[in-house]
Amino acid sequence: MAAQIPPQQWGVTAPISTSLPTDEENQASGALIEELKRQGNYESAADTNKRAVVLQSLQAITEEFVKQVSKRKGLPEVVIRNSGGKIFTYGSFRLGVFGPGSDIDTLVVVPEHVTRDDYFEQFPDLLVKMAPEGSIEDLTPVVDAFVPIIKFEYSGISIDLIFSTLKASQVPRDLSLLDEKVLHGLDEKEMRSLNGTRVTDEILELVPQKAVFRTALRGVKLWAQRRAIYANIMGFPGGVAWAMLVARVCQLYPKATSSTIMSKFFHIMKNWQWPQPVTLTKIDTRKRPGPNVRVWNPQIYKADSFHLMPIITPAYPSMCATHNITRSTMEIIQRELKRGSEITEQIMTGKAPWKNLFVKHTFFTQGYKYYLSVISASTTKEAQNIWSGLVESKVRLLVIGLEGHDSIALAHPFNKGFERTHKCHTDEEVEQAKSGNLSFQVNGLSAGAEPSKSEATDGEQKTAEDKTTMVYTTTHYIGLELVEGAKSLDLSWQVDDFKRICTNWDKHDHELNALNVIHTRNCDLPDDLFGEGEVKPARPQKKKSANGTKKRSATEETSTAPASKRQQTSVAAAG
Repeated sequence: MAAQIPPQQWGVTAPISTSLPTDEENQASGALIEELKRQGNYESAADTNKRAVVLQSLQAITEEFVKQVSKRKGLPEVVIRNSGGKIFTYGSFRLGVFGPGSDIDTLVVVPEHVTRDDYFEQFPDLLVKMAPEGSIEDLTPVVDAFVPIIKFEYSGISIDLIFSTLKASQVPRDLSLLDEKVLHGLDEKEMRSLNGTRVTDEILELVPQKAVFRTALRGVKLWAQRRAIYANIMGFPGGVAWAMLVARVCQLYPKATSSTIMSKFFHIMKNWQWPQPVTLTKIDTRKRPGPNVRVWNPQIYKADSFHLMPIITPAYPSMCATHNITRSTMEIIQRELKRGSEITEQIMTGKAPWKNLFVKHTFFTQGYKYYLSVISASTTKEAQNIWSGLVESKVRLLVIGLEGHDSIALAHPFNKGFERTHKCHTDEEVEQAKSGNLSFQVNGLSAGAEPSKSEATDGEQKTAEDKTTMVYTTTHYIGLELVEGAKSLDLSWQVDDFKRICTNWDKHDHELNALNVIHTRNCDLPDDLFGEGEVKPARPQKKKSANGTKKRSATEETSTAPASKRQQTSVAAAG
């Protein structure tokens, strides 16, 4: 009797099943694709071609940038001619799961004689000069980011362009970053820049069926976005982390179709024994020549042992893509995985349609009675782009501080901020707008929208005609779930500590930037947080005492500080 050939192993364990799809599973996959199309998940060919044109332009600009830097440094003509420079993509675009309005995560790789300072000093001006007139908008170099990055919009496409050098005199167009030799001599920061592309390429190499993986990932991404659990910076998995989770399920069911992968994804991840890490391949801990590079290892590095839901990147050096997850965001993720599992079970038995999985979150409509509103503000658009980014990167620290409060069971940050523009005529109005007053908000500007070009001029420039000042705000909302029996709580320490962390930033300008954290009841949330058909929570009716007078609420009983101070520090749990 011939020995049975074991099934091919994808990843770190043998597959759970190698069964081929049934007719019902294939039909469910077809229905999934149709629903994704109905949800507008696929981009038109014309828009995809537009992306290709933008990337071709960035490639030409990169090569010209390298040539100009090389000339200024007096390098020989042959070196200037052959220095090269190359644009790579990573993330959703490189994975092939981008949709309408998606940004393009982009990496510019240059030879060693081009420095980070050259990038920030020369690339932005060259970009504006070489791109079609008026096509570059919201150009924001982020000099202090861990990875050098310039953010901008090119012909309406959002671009995050990170930078890295190689220890080489030239970067040819046919360079592959999967070749580990490109890492030689690089420090950890430079490796992080390259790793976005390397990780994306490794993921695609490690899945059995790329088309199945892409369809399932589109479904999981849409679900995570609709349920507001998609944002690494806010303590949720980002695009690469969700991709690795889907890829792991594909490895366990290598012949399954996309509907089965979706169903198994929720079942497996709902029951995953965290903090056991999710890995797509064995973590490579071999020593390399050169600087000692840190590889994720909770046995060696104590900080790694604190990761709650570790999802580990496959490319060397392996890192945790989910180190930002907190106790609260982990709880929210697990609740959503449980909901997703229940719905996909119904879908796979023909009892529910796929659209049920993609129903929008209820964070504002039914989520919480109490919220904290974290409001960053500036009087110029350019200053606000930078300041709001810094504040956004620190909101997670406020969440962690809130989690340590005895009366808070859970602090749930919404996964994105809401941008608003305000037109003020007095200094008092400016201060009110910075503190969350929406009375001066520009008409017709909804949450997350951008002001017009005329409004985005320097807000400090008060015209002689109307003496107006534009105030630009970004508000992040944190839902508070209180422990049973909590009557009131003082959050002044947590709020003050968070504000201290933000305002101690060396680029903070107290003349331009402001930061306020205020308590907001659900019935007082701004109207622009609610979409069509959504019902804003109603203000509770005040009870009357036996003698006919209104009873004082717990807020009125416990709040003795001035109103502005009270809003920032106290939350009443009763009522």
